[in-house]
Amino acid sequence: MNPRLSHTARWLALGCAVAAATAACGLTSTSTSNSGGTASGGSIAKKYHLSGANFTVGSKEFTEEKILSYITADALQAAGAKVSTQVLTGSQTVRTALTSNRVDMYWEYDGTAWLDYMKHTLPIQSPEPAQFNATASADLAQNHIKWLAPASFSDAYGVAVRSGAPGAMGSISTLSDMASFVKAHPSQATFCGASEFLNRPDGLPALEKAYGFTIPASDIKTVDLSIDYTAVAKGSPCNFAEIFTTDGRIKTLNLKVLTDSKYAFGSYVPALTVRDPVYSKYSAQLSGIFAAIAPKLTTDGIINLNKQVDVDGMTPQDVAHAWMKSNGFIG
Repeated sequence: MNPRLSHTARWLALGCAVAAATAACGLTSTSTSNSGGTASGGSIAKKYHLSGANFTVGSKEFTEEKILSYITADALQAAGAKVSTQVLTGSQTVRTALTSNRVDMYWEYDGTAWLDYMKHTLPIQSPEPAQFNATASADLAQNHIKWLAPASFSDAYGVAVRSGAPGAMGSISTLSDMASFVKAHPSQATFCGASEFLNRPDGLPALEKAYGFTIPASDIKTVDLSIDYTAVAKGSPCNFAEIFTTDGRIKTLNLKVLTDSKYAFGSYVPALTVRDPVYSKYSAQLSGIFAAIAPKLTTDGIINLNKQVDVDGMTPQDVAHAWMKSNGFIG
């Protein structure tokens, strides 16, 4: 299992914990149908025409995926297509829906495909686009799945410290800095993480190996992901914690995400994955539309979109629609 599958437990826990959140806490698939034309005007309608096309857009069940699926639906509808959306539980479920023609497209993360669908043991620990290109090439050749333009963010494992931490801790900005701090101040190297992260090979063991340090077992606190962020924000019981790099609580709790310059955790860059027969029929339109959208999906931007749903209580559909309008893609 990899971080994108861990997302299921993470987002469901958050959605159930925050009363205003609208993400489902259940484990059943849901679907909605939308006719073409609900999103119109803007730059997409001026450049691309998909009148007569019908698409089913899939989504995993956590907030970020829902937002991306509604962005996709709005984009396709703006070009004149008719679109239905399906929310499915778990990476394997939505992937199977794609390969069995139940859905035509959905947003997937390169690290998930590389580890889960292509059965590699570890992610490619080098700068992007190495892993993305390798994943996209292999998936097309082996499974007839086309990856469109990648978003400008990676929703991967990360480590955070509270902003404004005292003393030397306050100057830490990278995982290399953290390694030096741990060696110099072992008594302050308290770390919170979920059991999976603390034990899986691409979690804490990968971090310690890449940066050449070890956190004493007595300073490691196993906590539930639902309280991980608040624990490090308070500095109790830990000064450092496992996080996911696009979680909305990063901004809400004023956390500092440490730069992973050695790519210990690999990459989890999302892109719209499309069944090749569908892509081949509409290649110019799909490539053009999502080549425009994907670069606008930045780390700060997706953190804010996730926050609007999981903290502020907006719906993923409304958040996606407002983002599309603010970027001029729809009118």
